[in-house]
Amino acid sequence: MLGTAGLGTAAQTPDEPPANLAKLVAHRETETQAERDEYTYRQTVTIQELDDHGSVRGEYKEVRDVIFSPAHERTEQMVGKPKDGLKSLKLTEEDFHDIREIQPLVLTDGELWNYETKFRGDEPMDGQDCWVLQVRPRQILEGQRFFDGTIWVDKKDYNIVRMQGQAVPQMRSLKQENLFPHFTTVRKAVDGKHWFATVTYADDTLEFRSGPLRERLTIAYSDYKRFSATSTFIPK
Repeated sequence: MLGTAGLGTAAQTPDEPPANLAKLVAHRETETQAERDEYTYRQTVTIQELDDHGSVRGEYKEVRDVIFSPAHERTEQMVGKPKDGLKSLKLTEEDFHDIREIQPLVLTDGELWNYETKFRGDEPMDGQDCWVLQVRPRQILEGQRFFDGTIWVDKKDYNIVRMQGQAVPQMRSLKQENLFPHFTTVRKAVDGKHWFATVTYADDTLEFRSGPLRERLTIAYSDYKRFSATSTFIPK
């Protein structure tokens, strides 16, 4: 596997990103994906409906332990039974796909070709000096889902430390609407080197034809444990 050290470009000033920034990020993300596949973790999903006054009127909650097979295939084990008390919102296959694949997106070499990126400057984020990239899908074919938003990448090692955006496309037809909130995913360094998602949150109003519905989403990723280790990483 090619590490980021082998992808350097000519020297640039602190305010000038490398010309191949997106590729550097993708290579780093590929390394992060390979490392994350060596960890189990717990994923706690809470989705709430809020009324006009911001009070919770319905809630869905589930807890899953995410493990990986020796072939690095993802497997989920439900902890207890989901509690579904939503009143107006109905969770769909696309919602659960986004929870697994889009909200904790890892923008690997294999994923990068699906996206176009634009440099948007630099900005401190979560205590890191970061480059800012806009990320948008090149095209969306039927049945595909992608991330559309902004990522913050640390200047030193090209780790994604935060991402903000939305899972797309929104799905509207004459018979139904399947809408998705804008969200933020925050990452933290697990082993001092690789950054994994620790929380996703959203508080957005979905504009249905029948009327707006405010949704609050929280996904907590906790108890990261390496297969061969007994230590646990607990996000702060």
